[in-house]
Amino acid sequence: MIESPLTDRREFTLQSLMAVLGGVTITISGCGGSGPKSGGSPTGPTGTTDADTTGAISTNHGHKATITSAQLAAGSALLLDIRGDADHPHMVELTAAEISRIRSQQTVSKDSSTMGEHMHVVTFSRGSEPTGPGY
Repeated sequence: MIESPLTDRREFTLQSLMAVLGGVTITISGCGGSGPKSGGSPTGPTGTTDADTTGAISTNHGHKATITSAQLAAGSALLLDIRGDADHPHMVELTAAEISRIRSQQTVSKDSSTMGEHMHVVTFSRGSEPTGPGY
């Protein structure tokens, strides 16, 4: 009998959601290659609008996260895949209440799922871009 490594509830939930959403297309775009890690502000990629909200990602190495203006207007909970240009995925869960706070120009920070023994903190801020170590 082959034993698999134990998975915590959060990772199991995220992996289950990823499997369920495997056939669903979620469009995620975000900051450019310089990203917040190099001290620059996140910039929107081609195809985003001024009303889109780009998340700043701590210790970033190619991940991208953007909530589109349509997603903000809908106000529903989101499960964002922030893979971007990285060679592995991370997921960020946002509740409807958190989407509402972002839409109201409040800052929301969320931990991503853990992959390859690391995770990221993604900060969405419509009023001003977050700054500080790792951004």
